[in-house]
Amino acid sequence: MTDLETPELEEHSDEDTQEPNALQRMVLLVISKGVGPVTGSVDYAHARLRDENGGSIPVPEDPLNAVYDGAGSPTAERAIQRIRREGAAAAGTNGFLTGLGGFVTLPVIIPANIAGVLIINARLVGAIAYLRGYKLTDPHTQAMAMLVVAGTSAQGAASLVGIKVGARVTKALIRQVPISVIRQINKRVGFMLVAKYGTTRATVTLAKSVPIVGGLAGGAVDATLTGAVGRVACRVFPSE
Repeated sequence: MTDLETPELEEHSDEDTQEPNALQRMVLLVISKGVGPVTGSVDYAHARLRDENGGSIPVPEDPLNAVYDGAGSPTAERAIQRIRREGAAAAGTNGFLTGLGGFVTLPVIIPANIAGVLIINARLVGAIAYLRGYKLTDPHTQAMAMLVVAGTSAQGAASLVGIKVGARVTKALIRQVPISVIRQINKRVGFMLVAKYGTTRATVTLAKSVPIVGGLAGGAVDATLTGAVGRVACRVFPSE
């Protein structure tokens, strides 16, 4: 008896995928290399390992294809908790700084805010996956990571890749997901990213229209989202 089943996923035409594909590429870029002053997930993970270990833990020569052999160790788990705290704090600060200015700067604020929180969440999820022993170039890892960044719940992510309700998510089970399902997920997840970082943020537009108050509202929403993303990442990427 298997804990996998074939999920039913909504199809989208290629004509509608330009913006979603751009967001997917951004997520993968952040995880692999980082953007601007923001380092990639593996470099970030090793920096926090060094902080927690109090010593030198070198980054692998080929970090994206490396599998961290300390997954599940106390040091790795402390680093993950630190990464989660830092991510939520950074997202809250990002929301506050980009949420100031009221109606005058609102058209510029929303794209900056979307990009900032998306970058924070993508790096966070990639770092957690790496510290739990997942190879970041593996298509299964990438698909699950994008689902988490898109704000999917742990149960929702498992269901979308065909893991039966009630089944325990494990590394072995994730690896068993057929590549055909992974391809379907990749076609859909871009639209989920647009919904999470685009359409749903319209719900805070009114609050953001008031200077200072808008900044506080934006920061709280961003920090809450990143906190949830961190919790789900820890459930979706078990260390064994």
